Amino acid sequence: MTSEWGAPERKFVRPEAGLTVTDGHVVAGYASLFGVKDQGGDVVRKGAYAASLKRLAAGGGRVKMLWQHDPAQPIGVWDEVREDATGLWVKGRILTDVAKGREAVALLAAGAIDGLSIGYRTVKAERDAKGVRQLSELELWEVSLVTFPMLPEARVSAKADTFSEDWRDVAAAFEAARRDLAGT
Repeated sequence: MTSEWGAPERKFVRPEAGLTVTDGHVVAGYASLFGVKDQGGDVVRKGAYAASLKRLAAGGGRVKMLWQHDPAQPIGVWDEVREDATGLWVKGRILTDVAKGREAVALLAAGAIDGLSIGYRTVKAERDAKGVRQLSELELWEVSLVTFPMLPEARVSAKADTFSEDWRDVAAAFEAARRDLAGT
């Protein structure tokens, strides 16, 4: 099935993806994982974002950081958005000069908000023999901080007020994962 136009869709990420918050406003982690079935019965395939990211880069565009998928409420900027073997990795800054950004930082620190979700348009998808929609090409529009993620496990794994104590452990874990992925 190929969709030329369509309404925006949303997907959420699992906590094992390791979204972290540092310095109270810098967030990093996986916004989407490949091969994980969500509550809507969809699975994102490896490489699904590649064409979209290439088009954005060529046109000087950026994936937006929104609050609760509301296009009227940008709360920051994604400085890095890339695919790897695991999924779609993002790193960005919540802008505390924006009122909603300050609120987001406070809510993250308190644990009241802890979900991530992507907003996109399906370009190419097909159903497998079990009826699972396999998403092979997506046009990525935004990555949001949200209250209720589609996957119950889609949670921020670290809060700013506790993260500084554990920074060395987390950095070591990321370095070990990087080495594993690089095969070193």
